[in-house]
Amino acid sequence: MTMVLLTALGVGGATMIGALIGFLFKKQTHQFSDVVLSFAAGVMFCAAVIGLILPSLEYGGQYGLVTTIAGIFVGAVFLNIIDKLVPHLHKMVGADIEPHNETSLNKVLLFVLAIAIHNLPEGLAAGVGFGTDNLEQALVIAGGIALQNIPEGMIIIAPMLAAGVSKGKTLLIALATGLVEVVGTLLGYFSVSISTVVLPFMLAFAGGVMIYVISDEMIPETHAHGNERGATFSFLIGFCVMLVTDVLLG
Repeated sequence: MTMVLLTALGVGGATMIGALIGFLFKKQTHQFSDVVLSFAAGVMFCAAVIGLILPSLEYGGQYGLVTTIAGIFVGAVFLNIIDKLVPHLHKMVGADIEPHNETSLNKVLLFVLAIAIHNLPEGLAAGVGFGTDNLEQALVIAGGIALQNIPEGMIIIAPMLAAGVSKGKTLLIALATGLVEVVGTLLGYFSVSISTVVLPFMLAFAGGVMIYVISDEMIPETHAHGNERGATFSFLIGFCVMLVTDVLLG
């Protein structure tokens, strides 16, 4: 339980690390953020397949294939419903923000709310990984999600400052989005700890959530600024780094 709590704090704290980096580099280039986000997407994709979906098939027994497919689609539909209620992250990132404009402030706060809501199922994915007996793999999954949270934390700083939000409040808002992920991680862990029967489904659900985020949010953002080739190779490097890590950890 201690390891789960520390991991939850680490996953949520990654958003704060990104936010602090955002303060240091307020004028971030799209090329840099695209490469970092693409690398994180590759890491997350590998973690989703190897750390969540394949174990779901293994733990599912006779109905493993059906359970896994169902879990993947339920996870994707769940996030699709969220996207109907809040704006897509890749549509909000890079939106024109006029300094100290009330409309711009509302737009930024909506953007931050979208990140916070998306962080909940991502936290669930990190927590569900601890339902298996493979601690190393669970940490790898959480690490992939944490890595994705760093550029996410970076991109929310500049728009809020430009919209007139004070540095103190900006930092607190970034902290709040990270705390949502901490809550999600703990919920994911307890959901599979209470009953091992739901473990295969929840593993696939978490995998579907991660793949949906990668396809619907991360890849469109990394391909929106004319650096598609660099983003693609960064994605592949991230995937291979996670693959090597998983093999070495056994």
